[in-house]
Order: sequence, then C-alpha cells, then structure tokens
Amino acid sequence: MHDLRRQALESGKTVSRKAKARIGSRTPSATNSRTTSRTQSRHGSDNEEGDLSDSTNWSVNSIDEMLSAEDVPEGWKQDLADRIEEIIDRKRSSTQGRETTLNIYTHILMSRYVHDEIQHKTAELYPALLKSVKGEDSEKEMCLALRAIALTMITVPSESVYDAIYQTLKQTYTNSESVSVKAVAIHTLAAAAIFGGASDTEIEEIMDDFLEIVESDGSSAEAADSGEVVAAACEAWGFLATMIDDLEDKTEAAMDAFVDQLESSDVSVQVAAGENIALLYEKSYSERETDDGPVSDEEDEDGQPVDTRFVKRYEVYRQKSQLEHTLSQLANESSRRIAKKDRKALHVNFADILNTVEHPSWGPRYQKAIDQETGRRYGSRMVIRIHKTGSMKIDKWWKLHKLQALRRVLGGGFVVHYENNEVVFDSLPIMMLNDS
Repeated sequence: MHDLRRQALESGKTVSRKAKARIGSRTPSATNSRTTSRTQSRHGSDNEEGDLSDSTNWSVNSIDEMLSAEDVPEGWKQDLADRIEEIIDRKRSSTQGRETTLNIYTHILMSRYVHDEIQHKTAELYPALLKSVKGEDSEKEMCLALRAIALTMITVPSESVYDAIYQTLKQTYTNSESVSVKAVAIHTLAAAAIFGGASDTEIEEIMDDFLEIVESDGSSAEAADSGEVVAAACEAWGFLATMIDDLEDKTEAAMDAFVDQLESSDVSVQVAAGENIALLYEKSYSERETDDGPVSDEEDEDGQPVDTRFVKRYEVYRQKSQLEHTLSQLANESSRRIAKKDRKALHVNFADILNTVEHPSWGPRYQKAIDQETGRRYGSRMVIRIHKTGSMKIDKWWKLHKLQALRRVLGGGFVVHYENNEVVFDSLPIMMLNDS
C-alpha cells in the first residue's frame, strides 16, 4: 500500500422542535458575525495559512494550503521524544511551558508520520493530555491538548481509546466556558469516534447529540447562538454521516435542522448546513441492483444521457421546491451588508449544493457545460493536485466531507499523511497520475 502511495506521489439561529414547543419561536444563529467567524467555508477565505505554526486553528481555508506544510528541523525524533516526556511528566511544569510543549508535539505530528515513534507511548500520552483538558488552566492549552489527542489517534488508530476519552470530550464541549474549546472538542470527539474504535451505534448516538446542538442553536452545549459551535457540530455530523451506510431514519430530523440553519447570519453555519443537505441527497441514492431493472437510455432536456446507475431509495425533504428557492437565493445573494468574501462563499457553495438537490448524482463543482471533444458535460471538476504530477478527484460530497475533516486535523501535513498513513489514504479515493 505504501509503495502504491509513494509511486503516485513521487511520479512527480434555530432551536429544536422540543424547544420550539416550549418557547413558540425559532431564532437562527446570529451572535457570531460573518466576518469574525473562525470556521470559513472551503471557498470563503482569501487568507492562506500554509504554515503549521498555530496548532489550535481548526478552520479549513483554501484546500490548496494543504500542499505547503512547513517541514520540521533536523533532529525532530529527539525533539519529539523530549516533548513526549514533558507531556507525560507534568511535575513543575507551567501553563506556558505546557502550551509550548503541546504546540511542538502537534506540529511534529502534523508534518511527520510518527507512528513508530509514539506507538509505545500512547497509553501514557492520553491520560496526560486529558489532564491538560480537564485542568482548564488556559484556553490555548486545552485546544492544543484536544488537537494532540486527535492527531495521536489518526497517527496510531485504536479500537479502545474512544471508551476511555468519550466522557471527558463530551463534558468539555458541554461545560467549557470557551466556545473555541467547545468547537475543538466537538471535532476531536468526531475523530475519536472514527479512529478510536466507536461502534456504529455509538457513532449514531454522537450524531444525535451533535444534531441537538444544531437544533438548539448551540443551547444544548451551553453555547447559545454561537456560530462557531453550531458550525463545528454541523461539520462533525457530516463527517460521521459518511461512515453510516443508510441514513434514511435520520434524514427527516437532520433536514429540518439543517434547512433551519440556512437562515443563520453566520456564513460558516450556512455552508456547513448546506453541505450536509447535499450529502443527504447524495446518500438517498444507491447503486442500481438487479431487481431495480436495467439501466435506461433516458436523456435530459439538453439531450445528455441521464445517469441511471443510481436509484432513489427514499424522499429526503417534502418541501423540495421551497428548499430549492432558498438555495437559489443564497447562490445569488447580492446584499451589500454581507462582506464581498462571504458573498463569494455563498455563491460558489450554494450553486454546488443546489445542483445536487436538483440532480443528486452531481457532486461538488459540477459543470453543466458540454465538453466539445467528448460531447458530454464536464461534470465535477474539483480536483486536488499534489506534487504537480498527482491529483485526487473530489466528485462526491462524501469525499469532500472526509477531505475537509482530515484537513482540519492534519492542516498543512495532509499530504505527508496521505502518502504514509494508511488510514488517511484509505479514507479517500486513490490518487490518479496526470497525463503530463
């Protein structure tokens, strides 16, 4: 598997319905402004952050920034060993000293694949990292410790760590006074579920908890009207949803919550909710089976063949026309009260989302234009280019959700892990070589 990777790379707002019954009204997320939200959309940032200096930042800016990971200095193995010992042995350590240690530790784990170097230390690392989380000595230390937990799990996956850390992570996103800590704890819990050994039932229970955060506009996590926390819950829900084969039973409640959040005043919440809506439409279709009958030669209004390889299994949302109208308005938002950068984020993201609601087989960045050479539509054109000679096609929403979730954990070290870390490589489609 590693040889295959290397060959490819080196070739170059709302409240829940229960709450609504109690208070008689809905209020979309409003507190965090569009311009100050930490969680930007995949298209919505003009600020590239290719370095790994701030290991507390879980935002996803341009996907391209994953290609510019800062390397770590020579002697990193000894540096890592020293930092591990400092994390484990907290005696006489200061808050500032722990922050520095955790920052270096997370930096190395992001920019290097260090499975062999830390595998024998994880049993001691997790209790020490949880102490930094539970100690609540500083927001920065807590965020760094939470990210260190996620990075450790993605480097050394486990079938049992989830059980040991679940309660602390849930208590942290529920009880911490910092909305930033809450948001990071939510993302860390999602990573723990995937890489730490949670069962399918446990994953679905976490999704229900995250959906309640969305439905209650953050209130269930003691973060009322926090766009940062609601966006994190939406994003983490979407990541976990990619691991569930059949979402039919969860679709109705989820759609109600995400459609409500399209009215949020926080662009990151709107986009995260919209991307989940697109994912739900995509997952309502599955591959055609024998008893579904043969593939038809049906054509659309432009004379293009309709993709009948996938069959609709259930209705996603009863008020589809109203939803399409809302998505169209967001895709064409022109209010001058909204920052230019945020208008662009709405336009690009919701044009994609609307396409998928109308045509569930169409993925992100789908272009309807006809390729003159092939006589067919260009289709999804989101391609991640790596090392100039390799590329990864993101033509499904589940792929985009996984890419963004991994990117939030790994930052600029995504490519290093994609090349060397089997769990990262297996999470996404294999890289294709470019012709030139």
